[in-house]
Formats: sequence, structure tokens, C-alpha cells
Amino acid sequence: MTITASPVPILKDNYAWLLRDSGTGATAIVDPADARPIMEALEKAGGRLDMILLTHHHDDHIAGVDVVRAKFNCPVVGAAADQHRLPKLDEALREGDTVRLGDATAQVIDTPGHTRGQINYFFPDGDILLSGDTLFSLGCGRLIEGTPQEMYASLRKLAALPPDTKVCCGHEYTESNARFALAVDPNNASLHDFVAKVEQLRAAGQPSVPSMLGDEMKANPFLLAPDAASFAALRAKKDSF
Repeated sequence: MTITASPVPILKDNYAWLLRDSGTGATAIVDPADARPIMEALEKAGGRLDMILLTHHHDDHIAGVDVVRAKFNCPVVGAAADQHRLPKLDEALREGDTVRLGDATAQVIDTPGHTRGQINYFFPDGDILLSGDTLFSLGCGRLIEGTPQEMYASLRKLAALPPDTKVCCGHEYTESNARFALAVDPNNASLHDFVAKVEQLRAAGQPSVPSMLGDEMKANPFLLAPDAASFAALRAKKDSF
């Protein structure tokens, strides 16, 4: 028994994630910002939706929630810290809480930085991390509300997960992130190998995600930052790159 995650391309460069527990058939969607393609994906997957999971409050992650909820009459879960700016929650979550989908259970991780109230979900059964806009492939989220110290601490939490964790992030940013990563770490052989694989995937019209956390640990400049000050300098460089 395990849980799987499939990306659903929406909007310009976002991904919602379709989760399925193989043992029970229970299904969830993460960050459904565009109702039509998400409902089409759900119908193709069998027309079942048991839960909506939200990572943070930005419109490009939540705009379709109420339409999808009305169609499938399912509960919505998200961060307690952001209840005031999320769609109505059926369950408000904090770090240390768990979310059950069929036979699978996700751990809730507070990851402030991009926003104050961002949370991520980690399913050990399946090694799936729903990282929202905290950790991207070869990048990390912009610091819209949080501090460099907060984001660095959030990334260290994620870096402690198993190396075979699949990083299921909220955007297709990998190629643009790769250009920055190569500029700041040009002699990193693991990074060059990573970028070559990404280029092959994108040339074939495939998503570049999920990536493997172990690969990100060797290639993502923000995960390679040794301390918060180094991270802050990198993030500032990326913002003006």
C-alpha cells in the first residue's frame, strides 16, 4: 500500500497535485487554483475526491477551491495560522498535526518564509513532500512575508527528510532556477547532470517535477547554503538575477 502524486498543470506554470492512496482509492488534490482542469483530471482518475489540501493563501493556489469543493462535497484542510485568508477550512492544521488520506498519513510541517502561514505535507508512505512554494526544484520561494532566517530554517526541516523523498512543488520553475544555479555554482558536476535531465524532460513536453530530495541536496544552491547569512545573500542575488 502506498500513496502516489501526479502533477496537474494549471494556470501559466502552476501544478496542483493529485494524490491517490492505492489501498483504498482515496483521492486528494493539493492547491486547486483552477477548477476546470482539476475537475477534468479528477473525472479521468475516477471521479472521486476525498479531500482538498492547501499549502498557503495565494490566489494561484486557492482560487478554484470553492468550485471544486461544491462539486465533490469534500473537506478542505490548511494552516490554522492562515484561516483568516484561506477558503473556509474544515480542519485547521499546525506543525505536528497529521492528515489521513485512506490508509496514508501525512505529517504537517510549518515552513514560513514565502508566506508566514505556509505549511507543507510529508507522506512517509510513498515518500511524498508537497512543498508548495517553499522548496522548488533547484530553487526556493521568494520571501514575500518571511525573513531569510525563517526560510533557511524551513528548508533545513525539509532537508532532513529521506533522500528518496519526491519533491512535489507548486510551479514549473526548474529551467529558470537552473540558469541561476549554474551562474552561482558553475563547477558543480551534480548540478550539470541535474540540468541535463531537466532539459530532456522539458524538450519532451514532460514536467520537470517531482524531483528527488537527494538530488536537490547536491544541486540546489539554497539547500547547499551553509548558514542563514549565506542563504540570505543567495536569495538577494536571485531576486535581482
